[in-house]
Amino acid sequence: MRVRACGESAFIVDVASSCPAGSEVLDCVLDLTAQIDAAVDSSRVAGVVDVVPAAETLLVVCDPARVRNVVAFVSGLSPRAAAQAPTTSSIKEIGVTYDGPDLHDVADSFGISVDAVVRWHQDQVWQVAFGGFAPGFFYLVGQGERREVARRETPRPKIPAGSVGLAGRFSGVYPNASPGGWQLIGRTDAVLFDVDRTPPALLAPGMGVRFVDSEGVSDGRG
Repeated sequence: MRVRACGESAFIVDVASSCPAGSEVLDCVLDLTAQIDAAVDSSRVAGVVDVVPAAETLLVVCDPARVRNVVAFVSGLSPRAAAQAPTTSSIKEIGVTYDGPDLHDVADSFGISVDAVVRWHQDQVWQVAFGGFAPGFFYLVGQGERREVARRETPRPKIPAGSVGLAGRFSGVYPNASPGGWQLIGRTDAVLFDVDRTPPALLAPGMGVRFVDSEGVSDGRG
């Protein structure tokens, strides 16, 4: 497994270099993240401060005095093709109103009805894979039937906060108003990022998300 130093207290793991042939690299990243988290929880490795997954790499932040030991431990792990599914206790429900401007276009691209798109989006747990371009934005990977969604040819100059979108194999929620090219299928009142909340981000890598109808869901606004 290829490892690169990142300062004196962190290193980057090139997961793609050791992912099984024919496997999705992101699945291997999520699996390796889960393995390291489990090792920390069971005290099999000491000195890990944080683990930050990305699309093809993994940043491991350490106690500077234990970097070598952590590198040796992580280098001995073998990422598997299938990531561990989130536990029931780590699943966050987010209420959605499915009235996005691209919902019908997404249904047409799938060759199914709008109601079927909503059922597909709701009938699976989405795993939080890694953070994105803005605080509180996370790329979510579905654990059910996989569908690919093309990004918009022309990005919108401003997308409202709380917009729920699809792009590639991912779903995501815009935490604040910003430009973007994802296909918008709905909106939520959930506050994805709040500097006055502890922790500020509603989601975190490894968590699960289940999208539900918006009625009766608090969505972490408190």
